[in-house]
Amino acid sequence: MRGQTRVPDHDVAGRPAEPARPRDDDWNEANQSYLTAALEELTARLAGTDSADAVRKREKVAAGMAAPPALQSITQGFGLSSFEREVLLLCAGVELDSRVARACAQAHGDPGRPFATFSLTMTALPDAHWSAIAPASALRRWHLIGLTQPALPTTSPLRVDERVLHALAGVSYLDPQVECVAEPLPAAVQLPAGLREAAGRLRDQWALAGVPVRLSGPRPADLRVVTAAAASELAGAEAWALRTGELPVTAADRDLLARLCERESVLAGRCWLVEIDDPLSESGRAAIAIARRLKAPVAIACQIPVDLGDVTSVAVEVSAASPMELREAWHRALGPEAAGPGAWADRLAGQFALGIADVDAVAAQLAAYRIAGARNGETAAQRAWAACRSRARPALDGLAQRVEVRAGWDELVLPDEQLKLLRDMVAHVRYRMRVFEDWGFSARTARGSGVAALFSGPSGTGKTFAAEVLAHDLDLDLYRVDLSQVVSKYIGETEKNLRRIFDAAESGGVVLLFDEADALFGKRSEVKDSHDRYANIEVSYLLQRMESYRGLAILTTNLRESIDTAFLRRLRFIVSFPFPDAAGRADLWRRVFPPGLPADTLVPEKLARLVVSGGTIRNIALGAAFHAAAQDRAVTMADVLAATRTECAKLGKPLTDAEVAGWTT
Repeated sequence: MRGQTRVPDHDVAGRPAEPARPRDDDWNEANQSYLTAALEELTARLAGTDSADAVRKREKVAAGMAAPPALQSITQGFGLSSFEREVLLLCAGVELDSRVARACAQAHGDPGRPFATFSLTMTALPDAHWSAIAPASALRRWHLIGLTQPALPTTSPLRVDERVLHALAGVSYLDPQVECVAEPLPAAVQLPAGLREAAGRLRDQWALAGVPVRLSGPRPADLRVVTAAAASELAGAEAWALRTGELPVTAADRDLLARLCERESVLAGRCWLVEIDDPLSESGRAAIAIARRLKAPVAIACQIPVDLGDVTSVAVEVSAASPMELREAWHRALGPEAAGPGAWADRLAGQFALGIADVDAVAAQLAAYRIAGARNGETAAQRAWAACRSRARPALDGLAQRVEVRAGWDELVLPDEQLKLLRDMVAHVRYRMRVFEDWGFSARTARGSGVAALFSGPSGTGKTFAAEVLAHDLDLDLYRVDLSQVVSKYIGETEKNLRRIFDAAESGGVVLLFDEADALFGKRSEVKDSHDRYANIEVSYLLQRMESYRGLAILTTNLRESIDTAFLRRLRFIVSFPFPDAAGRADLWRRVFPPGLPADTLVPEKLARLVVSGGTIRNIALGAAFHAAAQDRAVTMADVLAATRTECAKLGKPLTDAEVAGWTT
């Protein structure tokens, strides 16, 4: 709640404090009156005059306030003694009231010293104790006040921290030193039952235990909304995420940031989320160090176990929203229009396993698009689909290569049996919501609702091209996994790389292509040494992830027999891509040249005598086109012959007279 100070939800030890109550302009006005009366009382005490009237005024104002004044809340939240409270008030008074500054100068006996010092407070204020001036005291540990000359702790002028001064006056904001490494979490949305339950567990752990909570779950966006919801339920607190990549790396700076975050939790009821990708990285270690130091409501989000050393912590698992819960969220966010003919909200729920926050973000984008007016003839359904696709890209762009897909069914030359299998794959992806959820098949199987397929056949027979056709028909991005970046000789690294890829692709908004996957999905070997054992662990991990993966994953291989049989049992489709026969090659030649290409003299039946794959045919056609373009004329059979000789020489394939007979006549 901005613009005012709140009663802290936790004290500095992380224990629950008095619940916050709503504040309004009346409270702000009363808080100013209370602070003024408190300063009048303090000024009278410093001057040695009667302060009874100021005390009565202060008590009267406090009695009429709906919520405690800021000074009282800060005293309670930081556990200040009566003396420490008076020291803080004195330092604030120097900034707020010239009478307090003059009283300090008179107490010093020097008009040039209108400020408070510890020496002055120890002699002028009641219940003084030396522990209040120690660096570990509440006043200095949480940077409520500071020394302008640290080398002279008793005689140095004292200054109240600007953030604390504004809080005493009833003005709240996030400390700039924290704000530069933090971002506010989105306001809690209407959560499905599973996420509501997780938010309740997080809230209860914060309220009861006061220890760090380890959050885990498949959707990082869901962890954020659960944290925001738990903070909101914890007396309406705000939740902020610390940006891991920008956290300080030195111990002193980390300690300062932790103290300031704790101070914010008391001053404004803020809760914290620390997101960790790799606990072993420099940024991950810095985030863990800060989480260990924080004595405030903090959640640590990480997909793998985090070691907090001797710091006690508890775990809360956040399950992903089910497809049915996502469907309800889409219908709620998009309204009746999306549930009309075609039920395109159902298509979104069936294809994209996004977080609840992502659903609301897409709905907000769509609302802004409607206000601005439709552009480029796009419908609301197309716009929403594109927005979902774009939200799946950033996580994968650094892990796999995105392939631009333009190929359609009319460009794919395969026997009818293979074409039918590919079209069946599209149906399995497109209608899985209906089959698994509406018709109840999900209750009968523990496997994921995704589709895993193997494309096998000689090089150049169209396996990768077919994957492009499927992605184009499904209107999804195609990502090719670079196996050279995945497979590692270092133990455990391959599984880590695979985990990142599958975790990033879990939204279901992409088609994963493991091209030439023999090395990754090969047969498990007999265990003879530790390398064999870990290699088999990698294969077993792959089996588990392939089985639970929600999206469409395609493996391609030139040698089907090299694939582990355990994979074959878990594949829903196996499509064999045969080497094209003469009729197939003729069809490929007819389709390989674009319609606008000047090539009236080409004879596909003659070209089909060349026994090559579709990939080689595409290379030859492209070479022939450049050969003709360089001579500024139409493509002829002679151009194709020249390109064929070049391509066959590259492949080491002998070119027979029978294959090219009649090409130049």
